[in-house]
Amino acid sequence: MSYRSTKNAVGLGAMKHRNQGKLLSMVKFREIIRLYELGYNQTQIATSCVVARSTVQDYIRRAQAKHLSYEQLQGLTDSEAQVMLGKHQSRQAKYDEIDFEPIHTELQSKGITLALLWQEGIDHQEWSLSYGQFCRRYNQWKGRHNLSMRQVHKAGEKLFVDYCGLTMRVQDPITGEVSDAQIFVACLGASNYTFAEATPTQAIPHWLGSHQRALAFFGGVPEIIVPDNLKSGINAACRYEPELNRSYQEFAEHYGVAVIPTRVRKPRDKAKVEKAVQEVERQIIAPLRHEQFHSFRTLNEAIAVKLKRLNERTMQGYGMSRQQRFEQIEQSTLKPLPVYPFVLAQWKQARPCSLQCPPRRQIFIFSDE
Repeated sequence: MSYRSTKNAVGLGAMKHRNQGKLLSMVKFREIIRLYELGYNQTQIATSCVVARSTVQDYIRRAQAKHLSYEQLQGLTDSEAQVMLGKHQSRQAKYDEIDFEPIHTELQSKGITLALLWQEGIDHQEWSLSYGQFCRRYNQWKGRHNLSMRQVHKAGEKLFVDYCGLTMRVQDPITGEVSDAQIFVACLGASNYTFAEATPTQAIPHWLGSHQRALAFFGGVPEIIVPDNLKSGINAACRYEPELNRSYQEFAEHYGVAVIPTRVRKPRDKAKVEKAVQEVERQIIAPLRHEQFHSFRTLNEAIAVKLKRLNERTMQGYGMSRQQRFEQIEQSTLKPLPVYPFVLAQWKQARPCSLQCPPRRQIFIFSDE
């Protein structure tokens, strides 16, 4: 590079630095739109107009949102154009107070993006900062609220299921036999709305029966169910290609849902339900530990009372309860339940007969009621 070209590059860089943060002149803005309509890319336009590429992107976004063409801009005064672009209060932009809590909540709905929410705020004159500044401030807010490492789940997308590590005692009043009740927990990803119930075992009939009652409790079906690599649902645990057992596969087909198990030894994959399990153990199992139950019906009635309180309790960091978040952002996104209930079929390999008949499958069908 020659001395002259190096000097010119340094001069352009210094000019960009001096103009950083200042309001772009409407002359340059019109030139940006003119070049954009001629088909030049953003990098070429930024070089030609001696501005940052992010500035070019920001002004093009604003013009497209208002459907402003170069011809229309020619008929507007500078002040009129600034008002339409939301740039008339640029000096106040860094002082704009923005409540990012509802923005973070809205981002969990399908089709909602930061660009859309930013543009809506510009249209309603709630703020005047650029899209880049808006994103930076949102990320800073998210970092201060310890949300940067959390997974963001879309409404109606995932249902996480698992069993509690703790069990509860059910004693038969006649025989005195004591059973350890297994506590099934299901939690929706976006709203944290939780279902819990007690079953005698973790075997396939009880496992799928709990799934069925959980979906009835939520009143709809998510897109994906995320279980642990439990033997009741997974024949072969594998990081990349886990194999579902046949009954679980039929259940998924009946409800039109995908089953995607967590990876082996990856607890972060099911962090949502791990937290729900912890809440159930603390808010339901622990308070009921001294009570005696003589049937699973009475135990589940007691669990239902505590579960209602859990879902209605205000969550720290959200300012609302699981019930409210469910009704606000997730209930309407769930798919409808199937018309007919699921009927469980148990599959067994039949023994070959003495005439060397090929193996057959025997099906034992019964309702999970």
